[in-house]
Amino acid sequence: MSFLVGQWGTGTAGTRVLRALIEHPDLELAGVVTGDPRHVGADAAELAGSGRPLGVLATDDPAELLARRPHVVCHTESDGADAVGELCRLLEAGAGVVSDAVPSLVHPPSAGRGLVRRVRSACATGGAACLTLGPGPAQDVLPLLLSGACLRIEAVTITTFTGPDAPEGAGFGAPAGHRPPAVRPGAPRRCWGPVVRLLAEHLAVPLDELRETYELCTAPEDIGRIAQGAQAGLRLRVSGMLGGRPVITIERIARARADVAPHWPAAPSGGGHRVEIAGEPPWCAEIAGPGDPAALRMAAAVPAVAGAPPGLHTPLTLPPFTGRRLLRPARS
Repeated sequence: MSFLVGQWGTGTAGTRVLRALIEHPDLELAGVVTGDPRHVGADAAELAGSGRPLGVLATDDPAELLARRPHVVCHTESDGADAVGELCRLLEAGAGVVSDAVPSLVHPPSAGRGLVRRVRSACATGGAACLTLGPGPAQDVLPLLLSGACLRIEAVTITTFTGPDAPEGAGFGAPAGHRPPAVRPGAPRRCWGPVVRLLAEHLAVPLDELRETYELCTAPEDIGRIAQGAQAGLRLRVSGMLGGRPVITIERIARARADVAPHWPAAPSGGGHRVEIAGEPPWCAEIAGPGDPAALRMAAAVPAVAGAPPGLHTPLTLPPFTGRRLLRPARS
């Protein structure tokens, strides 16, 4: 079955999602909404850097997309606009939504009651499903699958490793001691706290609180445009605490070069993720690959959202998102 799908947002994340939508054999692109005046009128394939023109032009008028009655819209706009209002407009029009724009909805009980009521009302009005995704399966689905093969669990730690392509918020190149945007008070908790609470809910762990910590590391020598002594490494953690101990932790480690901060955990070959469960038996799964698979995951979630009942969903309330029909033998 083919699904008619739209993309709302043409920033860095949005164009990654757009390419995944265009190249998926089960998805047909209905339209693209952009908040960037420079992108209005541009062909979707041009924005995505994917193949020949499609004849689908980006617009700043959502009504043009909604007139096509897409089954699902991937929503990534995060430029300070009314993201909740955008979500509700799509849902009320009957389009399912896959989004990353409102992080608290990764775990709806973590979001404000007013916000949840508003989005649920929009879902009911349009008869549509809404899914907000975190970064990737290494942060939610995989830890819980591994936990099902334990006799006893003491702690869960999920680490994502990022290299020189770390987001600007990591503060690479800033003066030593400068607190980058990614770790300003409350920022890590807003971004990663809902993921920690989602895991805690499914592990039946009554957390006492969330705690955020961070460390910075400077460049031992000039690293490209990063001067010696400037910031070249960031480690942040958001931990769910129980009895004064961290029991569920999301950790992000970003290095401008692989040898920065050698005292921090080392990345798997090629970067990626590590899932560790301390317990009986202990588990450690290392996944080499992209540090940010979120865009590909959003495209893969479209069929599940299209077939889901109306309401708020998480990756753990829907069928698995798989690479259905993406297997293509390599050319010899």
